[in-house]
Amino acid sequence: MENIIKATQCWLDSVIIEHNICPFAKQERDKGRIRFFVSQAEEMSQMLEQLVLEWERLDEQPEIETTLFMLAHIGHDFNEYLDILEIANQLLIEQDCEGIYQLASFHPNYCFAGSDDEDPANYTNRSPYPTLHIIREKSLEQALQNYPEPELIPVRNIEYCQTLGLEKMQQMLAKCMTD
Repeated sequence: MENIIKATQCWLDSVIIEHNICPFAKQERDKGRIRFFVSQAEEMSQMLEQLVLEWERLDEQPEIETTLFMLAHIGHDFNEYLDILEIANQLLIEQDCEGIYQLASFHPNYCFAGSDDEDPANYTNRSPYPTLHIIREKSLEQALQNYPEPELIPVRNIEYCQTLGLEKMQQMLAKCMTD
């Protein structure tokens, strides 16, 4: 479990923050407001129960801004992960958490629909382990209000990763898996 957290923290620091993929991550990391949770669930139902408990934790602990919810045993196949993400988003709605939280998705084999698997742009959402990023919608809305042209963040990230190239992006992610 510790190796999963360590690899994810490395990725957060050396890819997401260092390359400004998420312009809001550094502030929350520096404040210690990112929770790292590794689900050891081997069944979907267990993982979904843990996800609901994590939303409840965020409700009860406002000092935690966001959670990186990593999957240790399920979701390693990207298509399986997409099914998990769809079910988790449906659960968000069923639990009346839509509008309070949203899920961003990261996966070692993330591939945007219609893109080539080898496109470096996919690395904007590639992480060491399958990860659901639980985001407080209110905080995100506030951050976006104060950020110039937030709609250009994904475009900039895609262009940036493509400029760095596939080999560099692969090396950065692999580094976190071996450190």
